[in-house]
Amino acid sequence: MVVLLGAIVVLLAVGALAAYSLWPQDAGGYANADDPTQVALGRRVYMEACASCHGENLEGQPDWRVRLENGRLPAPPHDATGHTWHHPDELLFGMTKIGIAAVAGLEGYETDMPAFEGVLPDAEIWAVLAYIKSTWPPAVSARQANMNQQYQQN
Repeated sequence: MVVLLGAIVVLLAVGALAAYSLWPQDAGGYANADDPTQVALGRRVYMEACASCHGENLEGQPDWRVRLENGRLPAPPHDATGHTWHHPDELLFGMTKIGIAAVAGLEGYETDMPAFEGVLPDAEIWAVLAYIKSTWPPAVSARQANMNQQYQQN
Protein backbone atom coordinates (compact mmCIF):
# COMPACT_ATOMS: atom_id res chain seq x y z
CA MET A 1 0.00 0.00 0.00
CA VAL A 2 2.82 2.42 0.90
CA VAL A 3 4.62 1.61 -2.36
CA LEU A 4 1.43 2.24 -4.35
CA LEU A 5 0.84 5.54 -2.56
CA GLY A 6 4.46 6.56 -3.19
CA ALA A 7 4.13 5.69 -6.88
CA ILE A 8 0.95 7.78 -7.16
CA VAL A 9 2.67 10.77 -5.52
CA VAL A 10 5.62 10.47 -7.90
CA LEU A 11 3.29 10.19 -10.93
CA LEU A 12 1.32 13.25 -9.80
CA ALA A 13 4.51 15.24 -9.31
CA VAL A 14 5.84 14.25 -12.74
CA GLY A 15 2.46 15.05 -14.32
CA ALA A 16 2.32 18.45 -12.63
CA LEU A 17 5.84 19.26 -13.75
CA ALA A 18 5.03 18.23 -17.33
CA ALA A 19 1.82 20.25 -17.32
CA TYR A 20 3.65 23.29 -15.92
CA SER A 21 6.31 23.09 -18.63
CA LEU A 22 3.59 23.09 -21.30
CA TRP A 23 1.56 25.87 -19.67
CA PRO A 24 2.27 29.38 -21.04
CA GLN A 25 4.44 31.31 -18.62
CA ASP A 26 3.74 34.88 -17.54
CA ALA A 27 3.61 37.64 -20.13
CA GLY A 28 7.22 38.46 -19.32
CA GLY A 29 8.55 35.30 -20.96
CA TYR A 30 7.05 35.26 -24.42
CA ALA A 31 5.50 37.52 -27.04
CA ASN A 32 1.77 36.85 -27.33
CA ALA A 33 0.27 38.89 -30.15
CA ASP A 34 -3.19 37.70 -29.06
CA ASP A 35 -2.90 39.17 -25.56
CA PRO A 36 -4.43 42.67 -25.69
CA THR A 37 -2.80 43.72 -22.41
CA GLN A 38 0.69 42.70 -23.53
CA VAL A 39 0.15 44.26 -26.98
CA ALA A 40 -1.03 47.55 -25.46
CA LEU A 41 2.02 47.70 -23.20
CA GLY A 42 4.22 46.83 -26.16
CA ARG A 43 2.74 49.59 -28.29
CA ARG A 44 3.36 52.15 -25.55
CA VAL A 45 6.96 51.02 -25.01
CA TYR A 46 7.58 50.80 -28.78
CA MET A 47 6.40 54.41 -29.26
CA GLU A 48 8.66 55.57 -26.41
CA ALA A 49 11.79 53.52 -27.15
CA CYS A 50 11.70 52.30 -30.77
CA ALA A 51 9.55 54.48 -33.03
CA SER A 52 12.14 57.25 -33.31
CA CYS A 53 14.26 54.90 -35.44
CA HIS A 54 11.91 52.17 -36.66
CA GLY A 55 8.99 54.51 -37.39
CA GLU A 56 5.63 55.12 -35.74
CA ASN A 57 4.06 52.71 -38.22
CA LEU A 58 6.92 50.17 -38.01
CA GLU A 59 8.03 51.31 -41.48
CA GLY A 60 11.75 51.62 -40.70
CA GLN A 61 14.11 54.17 -42.17
CA PRO A 62 14.32 54.88 -45.90
CA ASP A 63 16.65 52.64 -47.91
CA TRP A 64 17.12 50.38 -44.91
CA ARG A 65 19.02 47.81 -46.98
CA VAL A 66 21.65 50.32 -48.15
CA ARG A 67 24.59 51.00 -45.85
CA LEU A 68 25.12 54.55 -44.66
CA GLU A 69 28.42 56.38 -45.14
CA ASN A 70 29.54 55.15 -41.71
CA GLY A 71 29.00 51.53 -42.85
CA ARG A 72 26.00 50.93 -40.64
CA LEU A 73 22.57 49.95 -41.87
CA PRO A 74 19.49 52.13 -41.29
CA ALA A 75 16.80 50.80 -38.97
CA PRO A 76 14.74 48.14 -40.76
CA PRO A 77 10.96 48.04 -40.75
CA HIS A 78 9.19 45.75 -38.33
CA ASP A 79 6.06 45.51 -40.45
CA ALA A 80 5.54 42.71 -42.98
CA THR A 81 7.87 44.41 -45.51
CA GLY A 82 10.89 43.95 -43.27
CA HIS A 83 12.74 40.88 -42.10
CA THR A 84 11.81 40.85 -38.42
CA TRP A 85 9.35 38.03 -39.03
CA HIS A 86 12.16 35.96 -40.57
CA HIS A 87 13.56 35.39 -37.06
CA PRO A 88 12.28 33.40 -34.07
CA ASP A 89 11.10 35.28 -31.01
CA GLU A 90 14.02 34.20 -28.82
CA LEU A 91 16.51 35.59 -31.32
CA LEU A 92 14.57 38.87 -31.60
CA PHE A 93 14.45 39.11 -27.82
CA GLY A 94 18.20 38.52 -27.57
CA MET A 95 19.04 41.06 -30.27
CA THR A 96 16.91 43.63 -28.46
CA LYS A 97 18.19 42.84 -24.98
CA ILE A 98 21.92 42.25 -25.44
CA GLY A 99 22.50 43.52 -28.98
CA ILE A 100 22.82 42.19 -32.49
CA ALA A 101 26.59 41.68 -32.37
CA ALA A 102 26.43 39.70 -29.13
CA VAL A 103 23.63 37.41 -30.32
CA ALA A 104 25.15 36.85 -33.76
CA GLY A 105 28.68 36.46 -32.42
CA LEU A 106 29.91 39.28 -34.65
CA GLU A 107 32.67 40.86 -32.61
CA GLY A 108 33.29 44.40 -33.82
CA TYR A 109 30.00 44.67 -35.72
CA GLU A 110 28.76 48.23 -35.47
CA THR A 111 25.12 49.19 -35.42
CA ASP A 112 23.00 52.08 -34.26
CA MET A 113 20.65 49.59 -32.56
CA PRO A 114 21.27 49.86 -28.83
CA ALA A 115 21.04 46.95 -26.44
CA PHE A 116 18.17 47.48 -24.01
CA GLU A 117 19.48 45.37 -21.12
CA GLY A 118 19.24 47.53 -18.02
CA VAL A 119 17.00 49.99 -19.88
CA LEU A 120 13.86 47.93 -20.42
CA PRO A 121 12.74 45.03 -18.26
CA ASP A 122 12.36 41.70 -20.04
CA ALA A 123 8.56 41.90 -19.83
CA GLU A 124 8.59 45.16 -21.80
CA ILE A 125 10.90 43.74 -24.47
CA TRP A 126 8.56 40.76 -24.88
CA ALA A 127 5.61 43.17 -24.98
CA VAL A 128 7.21 45.19 -27.79
CA LEU A 129 7.69 41.98 -29.75
CA ALA A 130 4.03 41.08 -29.11
CA TYR A 131 2.96 44.48 -30.42
CA ILE A 132 5.10 44.16 -33.54
CA LYS A 133 3.78 40.65 -34.19
CA SER A 134 0.19 41.83 -33.69
CA THR A 135 0.49 44.05 -36.78
CA TRP A 136 1.51 41.29 -39.20
CA PRO A 137 -0.97 39.77 -41.64
CA PRO A 138 -2.07 36.19 -40.88
CA ALA A 139 0.18 34.57 -43.51
CA VAL A 140 3.28 36.31 -42.11
CA SER A 141 2.28 35.46 -38.53
CA ALA A 142 1.82 31.81 -39.49
CA ARG A 143 5.26 31.62 -41.12
CA GLN A 144 6.91 33.22 -38.10
CA ALA A 145 5.01 30.93 -35.70
CA ASN A 146 6.26 27.94 -37.70
CA MET A 147 9.79 29.30 -37.43
CA ASN A 148 9.38 29.64 -33.65
CA GLN A 149 8.26 26.03 -33.45
CA GLN A 150 11.22 24.81 -35.51
CA TYR A 151 13.63 26.90 -33.43
CA GLN A 152 12.30 25.45 -30.19
CA GLN A 153 12.71 21.90 -31.50
CA ASN A 154 16.42 22.41 -32.17
